[in-house]
Amino acid sequence: MSDKTKLMNVKEAIIAAMSEEMRRDENVFLMGEDVGIFGGDFGTSVGMLEEFGPERIRDTPISESAISGTAIGAAMTGLRPIVDVTFMDFIVYMMDNIVNQAAKTRYMFGGKGQVPVTFRCAAGSGVGSAAQHSQSLESWFCHIPGLKVVAPGTPADVKGLLKASIRDNNPVIFLEYKAQYNMKGEVPLDPDFIIPLGKGEIKKEGSDITIVTYGRMLERVMKAAEEVEKDGISVEVVDPRTLIPLDKELILNSVKKTGRVILVNDAHKTNGFIGEISAMISESDAFDFLDSPIVRLAAEDVPVPYNHTLETALLPNVEKIKNTIYKVMNKQ
Repeated sequence: MSDKTKLMNVKEAIIAAMSEEMRRDENVFLMGEDVGIFGGDFGTSVGMLEEFGPERIRDTPISESAISGTAIGAAMTGLRPIVDVTFMDFIVYMMDNIVNQAAKTRYMFGGKGQVPVTFRCAAGSGVGSAAQHSQSLESWFCHIPGLKVVAPGTPADVKGLLKASIRDNNPVIFLEYKAQYNMKGEVPLDPDFIIPLGKGEIKKEGSDITIVTYGRMLERVMKAAEEVEKDGISVEVVDPRTLIPLDKELILNSVKKTGRVILVNDAHKTNGFIGEISAMISESDAFDFLDSPIVRLAAEDVPVPYNHTLETALLPNVEKIKNTIYKVMNKQ
């Protein structure tokens, strides 16, 4: 595998991942509202219509139910659709097709039926899109057996995990954080660069406390971890990258190592996915290694406000994360 990289933003990493997979496999195609001439609502398919043509870059009517039903049917017949859901909030109109058809087909037909479809969802707040266009709904889908859920936090992870999602034979919910579409990072150029689903990563080694986070919050957690080092606190940052399947061993080994854990995400706190991670730790032998209670840090349990000040206040920021670290370490 080549080790060459290029500085890309998240949008460019998404386009690179989809384009490489479409060149590799003629069964892969992209569908959704405005993915063709317009290049995607967030610019995540710019230039693809010119390379692959309208048969494989398919603009659709504004009907999420029709889009999801068509994609799932196409996947059942051997194609590999990528659906640009645009705002993740719109996936509520696709829920019946995804939950009752795509997720259950493999089980109901004894493993003979496969539904290799990837739903790309622009999630999260931070761009002034208000209550109906700013949600992170990953926990809904993590609850449904048969679905895989992916939440990358760097451009390189976006590319490697999106390629793995497209190649997977199961329906995948793929979160893209719209506030980070322009976030830049080095991205491998090798077309064989793949990050397996279910494989997390230690983003920063540490010895005093573990922070498990994913998606949009990873960038803030990394900054907070660096800033508390001046106070002699060594933070280990664990990024599962894939929520279902979850790299449990990676998380539990880190908790056993440090004896303290904070869980951070941008979704609402009540019934959020980090609550599941907390339960998993509590039910494991890692619980016996804890020197302090497990702490969750998440978005407030209110709809996302349009007002920028209120929208900003909703989420864990670097200061909130640092204060939580100090509290757990008994330094505040």
